[in-house]
Amino acid sequence: MSKAAGKLKTLKKTADKITHTTKLRTNIPAGMAAAGPPLGPMLGQRAINIAAFCKDFNTKTSEMKEGVPLPCRITMNSDRSYNLVIHHPPATFLLKQAAGIQRGTMTPGHEVAGMITLKHLYEIAAIKIQDPPNVMLTMKQMCEMLIGIARTCGIKIVRDLDPTEYAKFLEERKVIVEDQRRELQEKREAKMLRTG
Repeated sequence: MSKAAGKLKTLKKTADKITHTTKLRTNIPAGMAAAGPPLGPMLGQRAINIAAFCKDFNTKTSEMKEGVPLPCRITMNSDRSYNLVIHHPPATFLLKQAAGIQRGTMTPGHEVAGMITLKHLYEIAAIKIQDPPNVMLTMKQMCEMLIGIARTCGIKIVRDLDPTEYAKFLEERKVIVEDQRRELQEKREAKMLRTG
């Protein structure tokens, strides 16, 4: 009986060393990590020193444009320290920036929200292929993945873009986006009236 109790004690010691926390995956704006929600509570639940993390993150991202969303992967160690891996901005963000638009289309495949050239696509692929999940991909595979993402955003990929024609297209598009925004707002208000 004492032999079994000794084995149980050894197993308990081993079990105490295992950490059951999951990897935290979140987007944090560059240089803007703050202790408030939503980041603060997520870090607090995992027993990470919030102030130290925010200072560390803001220091690491100080050379980037403030507010750019950065996908982060945070793993916790048993001694309450953490490992922070910061990826490049999301592909959708980079594609919309290249196209000069704020948001994608509401009906993918039916309307064009913006356009980028093949050169833009290749440059974005060169950035995104450096992220840990993409390092095993070939440049061709990365470009194909980005083409799919661009399609869902309503971004058309073209060989050449005339800046004046594209500026005219974006001006016309602003009117459409404003109409869509107004329509969405009306739907929200109608829904609020029904539920209220």
